[in-house]
Amino acid sequence: MSDTFRVSGRLQSRDLKRLVRVSRSGTIGPMALYYAGLTAPIISASVALLAKDGARSLGWGPISQLLVSANLAAFAGIAWYIIFMRWSYRNRPGRGTESSLDTEVSASDECLSVRRGPVETRVGWAGVRKVNAGKAHLSVFIDGADTLIIPDAWFGSDAARCEAFSRYVQSKVAR
Repeated sequence: MSDTFRVSGRLQSRDLKRLVRVSRSGTIGPMALYYAGLTAPIISASVALLAKDGARSLGWGPISQLLVSANLAAFAGIAWYIIFMRWSYRNRPGRGTESSLDTEVSASDECLSVRRGPVETRVGWAGVRKVNAGKAHLSVFIDGADTLIIPDAWFGSDAARCEAFSRYVQSKVAR
């Protein structure tokens, strides 16, 4: 006989923020933006000096040196700033229907199944990369898919059922 554990609920705004926090893999944040603004002028000045010295060694006139070094410096500063802006991009909570439809999660011997509205996703246990039991939630990291978060609140006041579900999922991934 196979064991099947089921839980369902709807993610609240605090759960969505928690989901974004646990699924975020980058370490670039607001401080990086500050440093992007701080380092972009330094990079621009360095590129300007390199371009000017390169143009001078090629025997170009002072006006050509100035134009080339200014253009390259401007592009280098802008490119550096844009790269930092892209790195600092953060996902907003509430992708798709996570906050508008109930999510049902089933864990059986064969797979982990997630159903939200008319869509069901089945993930074999080999496709689950890791499971973390955090404070008030269980995070399931799936290869090739978004992270799944299962709040403890979905179990209501049944702490034993919550613990059994968490243990079962962790035991399937630990194999």
